[in-house]
Amino acid sequence: MTPLAEIGTLAQLVTRAARLWPSRTAWIFDEGDRRFTFAEVDRESSRIAAALAELGIEPGDRVAVMLRNVPAFPLIWLALAKIGAQLVPVNTNYREFDGAHVLRHSGAKLAVAAPEFTDLLGRIGLTEVITPDRLRSGAEPPEFTPVPELPVNIQYTSGTTGAPKGCVLPNRYWTTLAVSLATDFPAVGEDDVMLTAQPFHYIDPQWNVALGLAAGATLVVLDRFHPSTFWAKVREHGVTWFYCLGLMPTLLLRQEPSEADRDHRVRAICASAIPHELHAELEARWGVPWYEAFGMTETGGDIRMTAEDHDETVGTGCIGRPSRDREAMIAGEDGKPLPRGETGQLLIRGIGLMHGYHDDPEATAKAFEDGWFHTGDLARMDDAGRVYYIGRTKDMIRRSGENVSADEVERALLLHPAVRLAAVVAVPDELRGEEIKAYVVCDGERPEPAALAAFCSEKLAYFKVPRFWAFADELPMTPSERVAKGELRKVADPRAGSWDAKAEAWL
Repeated sequence: MTPLAEIGTLAQLVTRAARLWPSRTAWIFDEGDRRFTFAEVDRESSRIAAALAELGIEPGDRVAVMLRNVPAFPLIWLALAKIGAQLVPVNTNYREFDGAHVLRHSGAKLAVAAPEFTDLLGRIGLTEVITPDRLRSGAEPPEFTPVPELPVNIQYTSGTTGAPKGCVLPNRYWTTLAVSLATDFPAVGEDDVMLTAQPFHYIDPQWNVALGLAAGATLVVLDRFHPSTFWAKVREHGVTWFYCLGLMPTLLLRQEPSEADRDHRVRAICASAIPHELHAELEARWGVPWYEAFGMTETGGDIRMTAEDHDETVGTGCIGRPSRDREAMIAGEDGKPLPRGETGQLLIRGIGLMHGYHDDPEATAKAFEDGWFHTGDLARMDDAGRVYYIGRTKDMIRRSGENVSADEVERALLLHPAVRLAAVVAVPDELRGEEIKAYVVCDGERPEPAALAAFCSEKLAYFKVPRFWAFADELPMTPSERVAKGELRKVADPRAGSWDAKAEAWL
């Protein structure tokens, strides 16, 4: 049998796991208590692969999937990987404007969607839409041998400007990440029970699936993140390790303390963007170490905290050291490495990164200038080679763990017949990290801000809809006729004089 370190495709991970641990539980879907052994994952994904082939899906084709956290999502993903086709996950919060972009730009040949989403995708009308129950076949899947560099995903992520970009992710992306987490820290193994509460259209549950297959660990999938019941589920399923991000640690900490807080089997927690000032409190509350991790949709798992550095860096903003498959550099504006301790842009290179942005060679070349991936994030590195995250250079808003492209929101606003110009900026927020504010210039009578918010809700996912609204006769412009957002950000109190959609009132 091929050693784990030599595994290069998702198909190999599936078949290897089925042979090593056929009767062991691979997945537990908490809602409905649906369970799959590793043998069943292999068998069911092959059955779906055969059905997709009968529907005309061939190597290189793309299939959009718009499903919540149900078994069909990862089974379809693994099925596509077996026949050389590509998954295009569609955010279940998308509406016509952002959903149409993903279908159109990816060139998806087929869409598989839950019944609740078929009308939406049908209105977009760019591809055939079916429900998962159509994916049944008694035949064998076509013979196909995937290779490590064959793309298996076009994963859309918010770019710094423009519409979301499609990251072309090969098999090697997933196996590099999974094998690293199984063989290095946190060394997930056969005795571990993992848990994910994020939606499957993000990469996190997907790499959790790959990791479980690599390690022989059981993966528990929640329908979504519920702060009030999260730790109860951790205890119920005997979870030993999980990953979380964004607002999740803060929301967990705000739950009422319980005598059962330390009654669990968790040995380690990995998280991205752990609040510095809450790090020690998080560990004291649940009696388990929290380890920072940094990664991107474009690059996978890049930098991780380990037990070696953990104790002396709690609460410092240190995100760890590059994984064994990564190199990191802190660069100045000239692209040259900066001395240790100085702040610059974080650059990444290594194996298992994305191939590039789908159908966007210009953006790909810019991102990989001089052979390094430019993250757009600011960081510094200490003398020991540990990286400390500082902030972002991108014109992107980070709201409750979601990346929101200001340009995308602006373009959606411009679809309103009364809007002539729009500019979207971030507003600092204690709970969500950042909120969204829209400056709007109108022709003729100004619509009510509530009407604009409702208009945006029809076009965009809820987390992209601005909370704060302000009208202006004109906006400051640069010589190149772009909105001078730097001037807008100089406002001492960006909330003052705005309409607050949450309070439904002018401030």
